[in-house]
Amino acid sequence: MTIEFDYPLTAEINRNVAAALTEDVGAGDLTASLVPGERRVKATVISREAGVLCGTAWFDECVRRCDPTATVTWHGADGDRIAPNQLLCEIEGNGRALLTAERSALNFLQLLSAVASKARIYADAIAGTGAQVVDTRKTLPGLRIAQKYAVRAGGGGNHRLALWDAILIKENHIHAAGGIAQAMAAAQQVAGQAGERCKFIQIEVESLDELHQALNAGATMILLDNFGLDTMREASRINAGRAILEASGNVTLETIRGIAETGVDRISVGALTKDVKALDLSMRFVG
Repeated sequence: MTIEFDYPLTAEINRNVAAALTEDVGAGDLTASLVPGERRVKATVISREAGVLCGTAWFDECVRRCDPTATVTWHGADGDRIAPNQLLCEIEGNGRALLTAERSALNFLQLLSAVASKARIYADAIAGTGAQVVDTRKTLPGLRIAQKYAVRAGGGGNHRLALWDAILIKENHIHAAGGIAQAMAAAQQVAGQAGERCKFIQIEVESLDELHQALNAGATMILLDNFGLDTMREASRINAGRAILEASGNVTLETIRGIAETGVDRISVGALTKDVKALDLSMRFVG
């Protein structure tokens, strides 16, 4: 399947993989030296549990850097649902090199598949409501872009990538600026100076009164911080489609459907990238 993602990935994959192999291999893989240097082997990767596949390009780059002559044949693509005991790929290459690449390659594949799988679960939970689940900046240091790509592979959406590509006005910004109207005015000036780099301005509100103030100040994206369901429904009524409404705070798999049914447009969930358990995948030599 085709995954739409706004950030160029090639340089990021190269950076991620270089860092991972430097960390893991260092001056050289001592244990892999037990294998005859000329031996060619075949290996497979299979899934041990259901989920969504993601991270194939990171896996390929780990293998390629350790053995440029190796081949990886995939039987699935990023974003595909996978089942237990499913054959994901077949690899052929130098035995020493594949042993060296194995852990880093699987680390990427297991982590990114876990993020995609969680995003798919949350996206499925609100299917048909018109709301979208989106990620946050609560990511693993150094792997933000990879994890946000995985969220897209799982059917979720991306919030701002970082501090440099959008403005999110929160409580402390409002307090320091002197109020919602003042903060919005300052944000519009900053966004104008940043040009295309600033993709949007969003402001956080904590009450219906603050929602009114934000709308009156021209807000087009508003974050409802820890609103109850009844208050969210009233916020959607007041908003009447004028701004994109996003719900945030204490969202769980058990509560997300009810939140989506209040009429909000987006629901941000830090757990998509923060609370992930690696998907159980296994690589085995077969010849």
